[in-house]
Amino acid sequence: MSLSLVITLLNNVTVNVALPELSKDLGADNTELQWIMDAYVVVFGGLLLVMGALGDRFGRKEALLAGLAIVGLVSAITAEYATSSGQVIGARAMMGLGAALVMPATLSVIVVVFPPEERGKAVGVWVGMAGIGAPIGLLVGGWAVENFDWRAVFWINPPIVALAMGLTVLLVPSSKDEAENPMDPIGASLSVGALGLILYAIIEGPSLGWTSSRVLGLGSIGLILTFIFIRWEKSTAHPMLPMDFFSDRGFTMGLVAISLAFFVMFSFMFTQMLHFQLVRGHSAFDAALRFLWLPLGLMPSAANSDRLCERFGNNNVVSFGLSLIGVAMLVFTTVERETDYTVLAAIFFLIGIGMGLTMAPSTTLVMDSIPHDKAGVGSATNDASREVGGAFGIAIVGSAVNEIYQREMEVPVGLEVHSEVVSESFPAAIRIGNELLALGDEMGHELIVNAESAFVEGMTGAAAISAMAAIINAVLVKLYMPSRIFGEEAPDGR
Repeated sequence: MSLSLVITLLNNVTVNVALPELSKDLGADNTELQWIMDAYVVVFGGLLLVMGALGDRFGRKEALLAGLAIVGLVSAITAEYATSSGQVIGARAMMGLGAALVMPATLSVIVVVFPPEERGKAVGVWVGMAGIGAPIGLLVGGWAVENFDWRAVFWINPPIVALAMGLTVLLVPSSKDEAENPMDPIGASLSVGALGLILYAIIEGPSLGWTSSRVLGLGSIGLILTFIFIRWEKSTAHPMLPMDFFSDRGFTMGLVAISLAFFVMFSFMFTQMLHFQLVRGHSAFDAALRFLWLPLGLMPSAANSDRLCERFGNNNVVSFGLSLIGVAMLVFTTVERETDYTVLAAIFFLIGIGMGLTMAPSTTLVMDSIPHDKAGVGSATNDASREVGGAFGIAIVGSAVNEIYQREMEVPVGLEVHSEVVSESFPAAIRIGNELLALGDEMGHELIVNAESAFVEGMTGAAAISAMAAIINAVLVKLYMPSRIFGEEAPDGR
């Protein structure tokens, strides 16, 4: 299951480092490149609840195997036969569908199989593996592109999928909702529309503008569908996601903590890839290597969080974890272009520890708050909160970085012809600066220095938003999250 989880998260980011090669080989424009990234996330996030419910109804092991098969087969076909950006976009959408089957199944199987006294440890390991997915994805993607080409990013999946499927067949027990309650097709349709449109609006907001008619229109429709979904789930006899789950503070506060933690983590990783590659001059692979301090902090803290919760209570451990993240982001606001990497490594490590202490207890609380026959839907809700929180983080923090960059960017005298482009886009400023240097124009150096300084100002300024989000979250968790320890059953049998 750990392998399956890593595959899902790995595919979320590996293709990002291959975008320049895809653009060159397939002639993909900026819009197409954006959809190569977004198709996976939108389909994955939009289908999570539905696929979690299908796993509960028809079998979680079967859902896991089906999802893995889709990811592996589509990856192999894309690597071998794709000749256009449209085909790659379609493939990424299909891989998102497969991932939506895999992700809820991994956690729901853990919840069903492990007894209450061992569940906290098992979830801690699950969170640890989830935490390494994105950094490993960047690392593997960078290595593949540097040593081969963009197709290698897709060839990575089949052998790992084959191994994961073999282990799943041998080791994972079958489980499903024995009551075999009827499906909720209306609720399923509403959830797909709501989550898909909201995620799309969040992702597209920074590039299209938050006030654009498309973002406002589709985002509004998504919110309306969310309201209708809630009303429907409250009224139907067999809801896909019973709304009374949210009356349990463990369930609700766990989701809030997870969402805001990934708000910080995803936005931080997004800015740091630009920082390491464009400011510090590292390759994609070398940049990814510098992320490894984060999982090195996350994995042991997640694996041992159950012991800390037994002693101090969930709310105190999670609140402390969020506080560590907040402190790390506050320290990051002092980073400059010349700051030694050891300082950055310490920040990454501290964020990793905080994420581990936040994610594992919060996830366990979410899953312990619901009946086992809804484990797939509960897991999907947990995963959806991660996706929405991460998407919001990248969108909001990314917008803040851009706004500060545009305000701070000084275009050198004599380069006014490039003013609009370099003032709006940091990567474009670096590219134009390097082109000028290649032509022997030393003004390129001044342009690069100014752009790097403006970006660092934006990056560190926006970090204050993440710090504030983490600290506010820590206070809310301290006040409202139950201190119930791992191994205790939820009230009224849930």
